[in-house]
Amino acid sequence: MSYPKVTVVGAGQVGATAAFLLLEKSLADVVLIDVAEGLPQGKALDMMHSRSVEHFGPRVTGTNDYADTAGSDVIVVTAGLARKPGMTRDDLLAANGRIVRSVIEQAAAASPDAIILCVTNPLDIMVDLAWKVSGLPAQRVFGMGGVLDSARFAYFIAAETGVDISKIDALACGAHGDAMVPMPRHSFVDGTRLTDLLSADSVTELCRRTIFGGAEVVSLLKTGSAFYAPAASVVRMVKAILTDSGDVVPSCVRLEGAYGIDGVHMSVPARLGRAGVLEVPELDVDDAERVALQESARTIRTAIETLEGKDA
Repeated sequence: MSYPKVTVVGAGQVGATAAFLLLEKSLADVVLIDVAEGLPQGKALDMMHSRSVEHFGPRVTGTNDYADTAGSDVIVVTAGLARKPGMTRDDLLAANGRIVRSVIEQAAAASPDAIILCVTNPLDIMVDLAWKVSGLPAQRVFGMGGVLDSARFAYFIAAETGVDISKIDALACGAHGDAMVPMPRHSFVDGTRLTDLLSADSVTELCRRTIFGGAEVVSLLKTGSAFYAPAASVVRMVKAILTDSGDVVPSCVRLEGAYGIDGVHMSVPARLGRAGVLEVPELDVDDAERVALQESARTIRTAIETLEGKDA
């Protein structure tokens, strides 16, 4: 059987876990690439050792050479420095900007027809950089942030209400970081709007936990950052792309007028398929939500200008 080809750049925790989930779900053959010699090869071999146990069809190859990634359908960029306790996403800006620029130059040259899915933090700024460096249309370069933030929101809602997670439909938009905009009015518990179910104080606390959910994981781990939920979120998006599902998935996409925001990458619901971002269906937001989204966009724009200033 022939499978699509997905390159995962970065054989760290997020990249390796995403690669393994892609295999287990039989979604794609995977090329795992990293600058560290032996690391992607060793992890790929370890994954293949599990093939007779898990009975997945696709194969994974570990490499340090972008020539092996040629012809990829999707390129997932996880390479970069992880946050450490006390470190903000903005602290990563310059260092990860250099890494992402190098990755995109090489990966896009090897697979000019690929869709690029960026995971590296600070996410929204790195997606913008990846788009500019790649020279690809905006619908083919986007990022994973909204799926993860919405998943964290859903978890906290389920924990608070005691309702099964399968009956929670949560949404978080905006920047992937402190300027995130959880959307309780657009989140539902077994069909009931969250704001109609819980008190304003409870909703506010759930939103706070969501915004700082990643930092909470970092503080508990002490070394490293989250990887299970980020990897699962990556695979959710890759599945929508490869299966051409047209599913609406919160994604870090370039906005061109939606919500009164122009020329900024940030997470909003987007319809995904083989061509990338097929549509950005606009939510019916109230004035407070619109202002919050626009303020979140301003923080992203400021960070982009900071990065461009460092590159100047």
